[in-house]
Amino acid sequence: MSHQLRRLDSSTLLTATRDLARRDPDLRAIVRQFGPPPLWARRPGFPTLVRIILEQQVSLTSAQSMFNRLRRHAGAVTPAAVGALGVRGLRAIGFTSQKAEYCHGLAEAIRGGELDLAAISRSSDEVGMSKLLAVRGLGPWSVDIYYLMALRRPDVWPRGDLALATAVHRVKRLRARPGHDSLARLAEHWAPWRSVAARILWHHYLGARLRQGTAAFPVDGEDP
Repeated sequence: MSHQLRRLDSSTLLTATRDLARRDPDLRAIVRQFGPPPLWARRPGFPTLVRIILEQQVSLTSAQSMFNRLRRHAGAVTPAAVGALGVRGLRAIGFTSQKAEYCHGLAEAIRGGELDLAAISRSSDEVGMSKLLAVRGLGPWSVDIYYLMALRRPDVWPRGDLALATAVHRVKRLRARPGHDSLARLAEHWAPWRSVAARILWHHYLGARLRQGTAAFPVDGEDP
């Protein structure tokens, strides 16, 4: 199996954490203070993509509340159920107009055979990502998060993640929070384990918030 198609598990996560800690003293300090990061794995498939769309530019708590509301009204978060609700039905339970259109469009793309999530999971990162990026509402951040958490690819850096920018700003003692491009260039030093570097930095972000009494998972990000 190619390196791209490997899936992170608890064992490879620890191996990668040790490698990154050996190479980067700032990441090593995080691991010493907070321990290895969680895997934060999600189940691949349509429900996870819906949740990621809901998480765009809001907190995970808010997104989870809306996802739970959808599940109560639809019975199950499937392409058929979301397609049957339609944009109007999604708006009626609290979705924004934009996110209602995105989630309904995703459901219809799967129902119509335009998008095959099982095939994407078996494809190379480049091929699979290009197919997801062709779906309205799935931008670079959303697709990167799906690959990092659901497909558990080891070397994905989530473009546009605001919490990671904040963590790198603090950990690297930078004068200002880095922008998308400069952050991506910095993350190249953590290849081939950029997905694990992201987990370590999220771990730091959450640890700092825990000390401040605000330990919810970060406002995730935006599709640049």
